[in-house]
Amino acid sequence: GEGERDEAPMLYIGEEVGTGHGPEVDIALDPLEGTTLTAKDMPNALTVIAMAPRGTMLHAPDVYMEKLAIGPGYPVDVVSLKMSPSERVTALAKARGCKPDDITVCVLERPRHEEMIAELRATGCAIRLITDGDVAGVIHTAEAHRTGIDMYMGSGGAPEGVLGAAALKCMGGQMWGQLLFRNDDERGRAAKAGITDLDKIYTRDELVTADVIFSATGVTDGSVVSGLKHEPGWIEAETLLMRSKSGSVRRIHYRTPTSSVNS
Repeated sequence: GEGERDEAPMLYIGEEVGTGHGPEVDIALDPLEGTTLTAKDMPNALTVIAMAPRGTMLHAPDVYMEKLAIGPGYPVDVVSLKMSPSERVTALAKARGCKPDDITVCVLERPRHEEMIAELRATGCAIRLITDGDVAGVIHTAEAHRTGIDMYMGSGGAPEGVLGAAALKCMGGQMWGQLLFRNDDERGRAAKAGITDLDKIYTRDELVTADVIFSATGVTDGSVVSGLKHEPGWIEAETLLMRSKSGSVRRIHYRTPTSSVNS
């Protein structure tokens, strides 16, 4: 949850929900991944949630995480966070059997990424800059044939990193994440979450260690799912629902009367 960061009345990290009966699960969610995207009616705003057995998702503090993600079909650890951005492009192009010019990298457009973007441009690769919504950016790598994005890199929220890892665990692909700390307060949050190795680079399967269910519903239109459609008397939505254990990927289109939403 991101209640502290977004000043939401609920959904705080560590908050307990439910009746207290039945199986215990970890929940990672973002009720609106892409607040600015929604406000400006820009693509790829999502509502996302992931659920896994208790203790199997990284209890990520609300800090930044350096992220790197690629789609399925590549050798294990073909790229890594220890490589420079240009080295990652070169390695991925070699694994694909193509030139760096044929690689497209998705990056969150932020001042902190300016040097990385300049280094990437020097390789000749294409760069897809996004203003918000890095969960969608990670998911895009798993569907490169649809999105044209081969690799995602850069820093963003750690809770979103766990959500991205959950999605890739269902869809295939590799991901790495390393928590970033700007001050002692953020290091304290990590300690409170039980994290002792502050420099650890997590793999996808360390961010989410067991079977996970992931769901994303479109708020605005995007390359992952379509956004909400309002028609007279109806609201139409599309949801992507996946489970890692079965490998199932379902796309659900549904319509509901506006009367049921407002009641």
